[in-house]
Amino acid sequence: MTDLYQLASRLDEQLADADRALETQYPGDRGTRQPVHTVYIPGDRYAASTVPDWGRQALAALAEHGGGAASVAEELGLDPQTTADVYDRVVAKLADEPIEDLRIDFEDGFGDRGEAQEDAAVIAAAQALVRSIADRTAAPFHGIRFKSFEAPTRHRGLRTLDLFVGELARAGAMTPRFVVTLPKVTSVDQVSAMAVACDALEEMHRIAPGALKFEIQVETPQAILGPDGTALIARMIHAARGRCTGLHYGTYDYSASCGISAEFQSMEHPAADHAKAVMQVAAAGTGVFLSDGSTNVMPIGTHDNVIRAWKLHHRLVRRSLERGYYQGWDLHPAQLPSRFLATYAFYREGLPTAARRLHAYIHGGDSGYLDEPATATALASFVLRGVECGAVQVSEVNQLIEVDQRRLAGLARRKIG
Repeated sequence: MTDLYQLASRLDEQLADADRALETQYPGDRGTRQPVHTVYIPGDRYAASTVPDWGRQALAALAEHGGGAASVAEELGLDPQTTADVYDRVVAKLADEPIEDLRIDFEDGFGDRGEAQEDAAVIAAAQALVRSIADRTAAPFHGIRFKSFEAPTRHRGLRTLDLFVGELARAGAMTPRFVVTLPKVTSVDQVSAMAVACDALEEMHRIAPGALKFEIQVETPQAILGPDGTALIARMIHAARGRCTGLHYGTYDYSASCGISAEFQSMEHPAADHAKAVMQVAAAGTGVFLSDGSTNVMPIGTHDNVIRAWKLHHRLVRRSLERGYYQGWDLHPAQLPSRFLATYAFYREGLPTAARRLHAYIHGGDSGYLDEPATATALASFVLRGVECGAVQVSEVNQLIEVDQRRLAGLARRKIG
């Protein structure tokens, strides 16, 4: 007669492969900060001074068209109290760290300019990034977007990647926060090929194995739905063999590929929401970050044009945050004020309730909610994201929740050393 111990042992043996697969394929949080945005700069326009230059331009736009917290709240139709709370924080952010993640673009933002011109631009941009890293003016996260692995651009994209990585490696400037973007992915095989390319480049340039990481840019319908009806993006994550750090939605390429007319291409189109929902489920539990796309309505020109663009951008950023997309793209310095106004307001407004619920969960008491462990993890992750982007101070966490940052990271299931 089989006893319970024997049954449990049989089940352990039967489920051993499934246990290993779950642990390997869904390792959870990888223990690093996620930037709130990625800024794209055409490769020939990047310079060592780009990040502080963008900060100065963003501050100038805010001063010219904002004019202070009360004025910004009135112009954009925002809550005056929240805007007053975040305004000075945003100004400080734009002065200190205006760009959290920067991608030097040799794909659509650069185009096809011939071999010699692209080679020269790649080397110049890599050398500029090396200088900015040495000067400590580089964005905390940085990298390049190169041309896709589709047949017509594959060799050029690989050459650009090789030249750029080689320059950084020779200068000893290959940081753990360097990441590259693989665009226009249409097959799982392209992701597998990218992993092979990373293996080879690490060996060629004497880089530590596994150091090269990449994001998958989701801007083709083939990434979301394969010919057999399966969500290929889920398979792509695992085909990267641990090198994939993010899925970035490409608003306009994806929309155009779905046949949506230019006037209605948007981050909030139903087709966009569908794609991002599939990406979100595919990335869940893998440690792969999710990024929303961009708006091409630029805050430039007349005061009225700037305000209209800020209103749109602010609303879209807030919408993304509420849906669990904690990162997006920015394309112009004047988008930075609305990016950080919306982001900081999101975390500041949610802090009191999140802190009260976490305090009750950790220390006991009645918050008005019956929170389970999974919800406590989400609450802790929310607060930690606010701290990491500068919207929330560590001292506030200590005071409101009575917990240190290490314990907060543990609650968020953030892997810490």
